[in-house]
Amino acid sequence: MTQATPTYQQEYHASIDQPEAFWRSKAAQLNWFKAPECILSTDDNGIQRWFADGEMNTAFMALDHHLSQGRGQQTALIYDSPVTGSKRTYTYQQLTDAVALFAGALQNQGVTKGDRVVIYMPMVPEAAIAMLACARLGAIHSVVFGGFAPHELAVRIDDATPKVIVSASCGIEVGKVIAYKPMLDEAIRQAQHKPERCIVLQRPQAQAPLSAGRDLDWQEAVSAATRADCVPVKGTDPLYILYTSGTTGKPKGVVRDNGGHAVALHYSMKAVYNMNPGDVFWAASDVGWVVGHSYIVYGPLLAGCTTIMYEGKPVKTPDAGAFWRVASEYKAKALFAAPTAFRAIKKEDPDARLLGDYDLSSLETIFMAGERLDPPTYDWTRSKTGKPVIDHWWQTETGWAICGNLMGIEAKPTKPGSSTLPSPGFDVQILDDAGHPLPPGQQGAIAIKLPLPPSCLPTIWNNFPRFQAGYLNSFPGYYCSGDGGYKDEDGYVFIMGRTDDVINVAGHRLSTGEMEEIIAAHTAVAECAVIGIQDELKGQVPVGLVLLKDGADIDEAQLQTELVAMVRQEIGPIACFQKAMIAQRLPKTRSGKILRKLLRQIADGEEYSIPSTIDDPGSVEEMVALLR
Repeated sequence: MTQATPTYQQEYHASIDQPEAFWRSKAAQLNWFKAPECILSTDDNGIQRWFADGEMNTAFMALDHHLSQGRGQQTALIYDSPVTGSKRTYTYQQLTDAVALFAGALQNQGVTKGDRVVIYMPMVPEAAIAMLACARLGAIHSVVFGGFAPHELAVRIDDATPKVIVSASCGIEVGKVIAYKPMLDEAIRQAQHKPERCIVLQRPQAQAPLSAGRDLDWQEAVSAATRADCVPVKGTDPLYILYTSGTTGKPKGVVRDNGGHAVALHYSMKAVYNMNPGDVFWAASDVGWVVGHSYIVYGPLLAGCTTIMYEGKPVKTPDAGAFWRVASEYKAKALFAAPTAFRAIKKEDPDARLLGDYDLSSLETIFMAGERLDPPTYDWTRSKTGKPVIDHWWQTETGWAICGNLMGIEAKPTKPGSSTLPSPGFDVQILDDAGHPLPPGQQGAIAIKLPLPPSCLPTIWNNFPRFQAGYLNSFPGYYCSGDGGYKDEDGYVFIMGRTDDVINVAGHRLSTGEMEEIIAAHTAVAECAVIGIQDELKGQVPVGLVLLKDGADIDEAQLQTELVAMVRQEIGPIACFQKAMIAQRLPKTRSGKILRKLLRQIADGEEYSIPSTIDDPGSVEEMVALLR
């Protein structure tokens, strides 16, 4: 007799009341070399860890295992690149072979278990192959988004200290070829740590000169290699490091372990997204971000699905029908993208006329995450497509959804502005400043009662004190998410925004503190503040407020041009920093702290109150005149 699917409440309460039994059963669905007996334990830092004594290999679970299940000829990965006019598909057998061979190429360069490999690549299949090859060897990959400037890459090289860097000759934006090799060379020049080797994929759109003795051509490296076997690792051994912006401007290396990550992602593919083996899943993200790690590469392959890797944009490649074309052509069952993508489509095709050119009958659900899903974007997407639109909330730190509407367990009624209910394993609480739970309807800090479920970070790379200070110290016994919000009477969670000074630009978390450091380096700037203000297309965009040094001779237009160039040089174009304004004074507390929340409220046209700690109340009137 078939066992009935549990209700959401049954599944959720089982995960909270009996977490070890719950996650043991989920772990048993994967092919371990040695199944874990110690489900939850405590490490030397006092952090609770999952599956510490299990032995496994993530690439084996995602690839080789499926060959033994008869899926060798099923399509594993579809590559669709409107910017190059090319398409490729890999079966599970072909992808396994390619990964095993590139793992051999890395092995030839001395890469072994525990070594770090930085991957600085565009959205090409070789990026996923490099990630999986690292996993096959038990090496730790750190993917850096190909749009980052040399300085940002250099900081990550120094923190991760990679033995090898894997890159490509170029990336391709809308009608523009971006050479990666000069940026890579400059980053290595700036970095204190020097990699032993760089393996460079030469793309036909731009050939890169190789540095003798250090650089290897991808094809030559592969042709000299033999297949590498899967290296067993412990469940708590690191799989990857992924850097996310911190409020100090120094990126944080989020560590993801192998065991918890595989169990949580495999579970989430069915529970959250209702995907079964053989289904086609499309996460329209980039491998440089956590969504790309979790749901372009690892999650779909762990679940035996077909994943789509799309090298293009929601618009202009070639038009606002691009997403509908891809979903239709490959019969995607689920589409997952950031709200900013749908705002871009709505801006260019407000009546969704291009939607009529494509058959979306296979598409069952549209998922959104990465930033707040505003009700107008939710309503537009749902009304134009006729598909359920599911908002879910998660972080780089967790690797999968903290809250969502679990389509594979029990679909709940949606509420615009809410990411619905906590996912199994996440005991989500709304706390006041003293750490006490708040009643429904009251806003506070969103925290997760420990232990965190599988896949969540156990530390920051080489910096446990920063992990402790940033996530655990604010509310003892809880993980502090850094987001604020509330629950309603039905337990639905509403995320209202960050409680720190990290802004979300088109789904990318960027540090305003880092931008301020760059702006403050300008010779004419005495002081500055960068705030994120609401933007219809990108969610938030940064705006700089600048106080000039006495006697500085520069007009606002020239200053803005120079500051935009500086931010672009240091962070890259993804910062979307395009506006700087000269102010005479900034609202501050008597202790000298700039009141950034007040500035954001003024800029966004929200109600605000002037705090009693303000040093100069007249500065608020100037900000109102300037920002409104």
